[in-house]
Amino acid sequence: MMENNLKKTILYENHIRLGAKMIDYSGFCMPLQYTSSLIEHMSVRNKAGIFDVSHMGKFILNGKHSMDLVQYLTTNDLSKIKIGQAQYSCFINNHGGIIDDLVIYKISEKKLLLIVNAVNIEKNKKWINYHIKKNSYNIEFIDFSQKYSLLAIQGPLSLFYIQKLTNIPLQKIPFYNFEIGEFSGIKNVLISCTGYTGSKGVEIYIPNEYAEKIWNDILEVEKNKIIPCGIASRNSLRLEMGYRLYGQDLCEEITPIEAGLSWIIKFEKKFIAREILQKQKKKGEYKKFISFLVEEKGKIPRQGYFLIDKDDNLIGNVTSGIFSPVLKKGIGLGYFLNQKQKKDSVFLSIRKKKIPIKVVNLPFINIKND
Repeated sequence: MMENNLKKTILYENHIRLGAKMIDYSGFCMPLQYTSSLIEHMSVRNKAGIFDVSHMGKFILNGKHSMDLVQYLTTNDLSKIKIGQAQYSCFINNHGGIIDDLVIYKISEKKLLLIVNAVNIEKNKKWINYHIKKNSYNIEFIDFSQKYSLLAIQGPLSLFYIQKLTNIPLQKIPFYNFEIGEFSGIKNVLISCTGYTGSKGVEIYIPNEYAEKIWNDILEVEKNKIIPCGIASRNSLRLEMGYRLYGQDLCEEITPIEAGLSWIIKFEKKFIAREILQKQKKKGEYKKFISFLVEEKGKIPRQGYFLIDKDDNLIGNVTSGIFSPVLKKGIGLGYFLNQKQKKDSVFLSIRKKKIPIKVVNLPFINIKND
């Protein structure tokens, strides 16, 4: 069976009991969906859902040079955030390409928690260890990806539902901030106001031995109001917000400038390939990240589809695409081959048919999380 060759999260048996359809995702056997991706998607947009995202990589860097190392390896500026805050950033290679995108938590001035993509765990470990040794840094580097679980509780009513499980006032945690305290009777749980859906919610980090208890407590706290959700709805939710996915929208051949992530590049600090990215931005000669709508009913963009102009010239490609359950139409992310490509008269090539698309700004939908 497929499951025998894949890694499993500690909640694998729970997913099976709940009737989840399991798939290979980043080398892990993960739930694709429990009921339907549409039901799960709309539950997160309207009420609440819970995701097991324990496959994500989880690193601790501890030591007086931790900040120095991460500042050099990533493009964003960690000095701009305080203890108790998190930051979205990316590792880049010597040519400016994205090794991985990640979220960094500042536990203290010496201790950082790095959350990386599951598919890149080993690659990131080698990259970090190489630079620790190269600089002779005295840093304790711990990979506890397989020892801790990560649950994401997302949706406009999610915090209201789970508030009775903790004394921490969840509504008062600012976006991209975190608290460490008691949750469902378990002490020292990191509760972060982050997520990959765009809807209100938190992510919680817990030792594996408590994961099943907390998973079940969350599902029981408001019976049938928080539903388990799988990878399919997580993908459609992130796409409605225009969040990039590594391996599709991001890779080592794409720079953060090309990926539309210039806002996480802080040129005032020193980091790997800074000069290369500065030159790329100054010249303006690079691919351009785009987001688009397909107005024609029933036409859905897919990864690998081509973008063409009115004369059938290849001008770009699709990296992610779905049917948006909220907008009820196809939406997609992709790249123009030329940064100066005009946004009008662009077509999606589907089985030799030209389907007109409309290039739009992100996010595709506006969510009020007040």
